[in-house]
Amino acid sequence: MAETRGSDTGHRVVVTGVGVFSSIGTGAQEFAAGLREGRSGAREITRFDASGFEHTNGCEVTGFDPAEWIRRTPLELLGEASRFSVAAARMAVADADTDEQRLAGLRGLVTIGTTDGEAADLDQLTAADLAGGPAAMDPVRAARLPAARLAASIAYELGLADVEALTIATACSAGNYAIGYAFDAVRAGDVDFALCGGADAMCRKTFSGFYRLGTIAPEFPQPFDINRKGILTGEGAGVLMLESLESAQRRGARIYAEILGYGLNCDAYHQVAPNQESVGRCMELALADAGVEPSEVDLISAHGTGTKANDITESRAIRAVFGDEPPRTVSLKSMLGHTMGAASALGAIACALAITDGFIPPTINHVETDPECGIDCVPNHSVPATLKVVQNNGLAFGGNNAVVILGAYEPEEVLL
Repeated sequence: MAETRGSDTGHRVVVTGVGVFSSIGTGAQEFAAGLREGRSGAREITRFDASGFEHTNGCEVTGFDPAEWIRRTPLELLGEASRFSVAAARMAVADADTDEQRLAGLRGLVTIGTTDGEAADLDQLTAADLAGGPAAMDPVRAARLPAARLAASIAYELGLADVEALTIATACSAGNYAIGYAFDAVRAGDVDFALCGGADAMCRKTFSGFYRLGTIAPEFPQPFDINRKGILTGEGAGVLMLESLESAQRRGARIYAEILGYGLNCDAYHQVAPNQESVGRCMELALADAGVEPSEVDLISAHGTGTKANDITESRAIRAVFGDEPPRTVSLKSMLGHTMGAASALGAIACALAITDGFIPPTINHVETDPECGIDCVPNHSVPATLKVVQNNGLAFGGNNAVVILGAYEPEEVLL
């Protein structure tokens, strides 16, 4: 089993800006309101032709105008996922109360996680396109297909020259992988700032794949519920602006939360089934990297897909690490659907907002908790809470697990 832990020394790393496009809200304020209200993003799919499928609900982003956020890059050169990632990055920069001119003079990192890359473009390819090979393809569309565009397009759009741009394609935990990579770079002092997160757009390929697996819910997802019937596919982007605490203090930046640590592992146990021991081990790695005891965690944002395999395995892993009375454990996918590579990035932003605004978002659509799960999933209604430490889980096909630990920003004591 491959495992990764970060260094125990280095700069403190804080979140100073967030960019959000989701089915329940755009931007930090609206997203937080959607989480607090337990808003559902489930609606009829319009992103592609879903006729022929018995169940046709998904969680799409509505009201997204890329021209409002993308000013330098010709829109025809960007697929929908790249549009999401670029817009969310620009929003994060603005939310951090900085600008691209300042960032252009700094050492930076752009890292975006994804499951599908620009797979929505594949939906538009015809049989003739495929039969004719590369020579027959629309060159503009062909240029948009590489997943690397999700990160590289951000660097181009913001005019960032001294920057590494990396797209991480570790499926549904990719957002947390990107955050962990960025955290290490800022903590070590290798970069002055990082824009990190995840993005994916709804596509027929992924919807069809999950449908064939029998995991698409008829109406809405019900994570941890005994009567759950599966997932809804979703879309969106979440991008976080990370910088060192010293940098944030120098410019008087607002601090949402501190990234305390993370853990990664890959067990390659099964193509789609999670492994309880491996999931638990990843949580232990993250807690150790953060220097946090299990008893100090106030909330877990679970991967929480709403499938029996995930919910029971993840819940048992949580109980193995945290004991018979684990922290409240919620699933944002009950509201957002499964946003693939954006999922754990949106989860990390939700954790930061929950810390800042003092609440625990609910697991909606909940009727009766599966006794095999044995957790408090905060059914249907958010609750006020003072949160010091929050854990954000990301689990993916192939056993790619990633867990990020966030904490309330607490200034260091000054010794006189």
